[in-house]
Amino acid sequence: MKANKIQAVRKLLEVNPKIKTAEVVAKLGIAKSYAYVLMSKAKKMNKESNLIYRISAGTPQAAFAEKHGIPLEDFALPIPDPVNRPAHYTAGGIETIDFIEAKKLNYNIGNVVKYLTRADHKGNKLEDLRKAQWYLTREINSLK
Repeated sequence: MKANKIQAVRKLLEVNPKIKTAEVVAKLGIAKSYAYVLMSKAKKMNKESNLIYRISAGTPQAAFAEKHGIPLEDFALPIPDPVNRPAHYTAGGIETIDFIEAKKLNYNIGNVVKYLTRADHKGNKLEDLRKAQWYLTREINSLK
């Protein structure tokens, strides 16, 4: 089983956890039976790799769940991962580094893209825009 196919399915599941097998077949051009196997493995890998924060008994969320007959597992939330998948890098559905690598951008231009794409999501927009400007100026000066 090719790791790149599993990774492709994992990415599809990250974007749409309820994706149907037929959609995976259409997007990856694989057989339906192969899609079932890949989806099973990808779901298992995603489950193992995602830490989960679960609601504890005695909390307001647990009381709400009990009152409405909702299993506590439905309140499970992924623990934020500021190192491997920071939220400000994945806003918009694509990770910034994936875009930078796909376009084969150099260090300076890659940093311009990085700071521009996270400016609205990290907290200090002006600082990120200034950093992007600094890298852009550095790249322009290197071309003179």
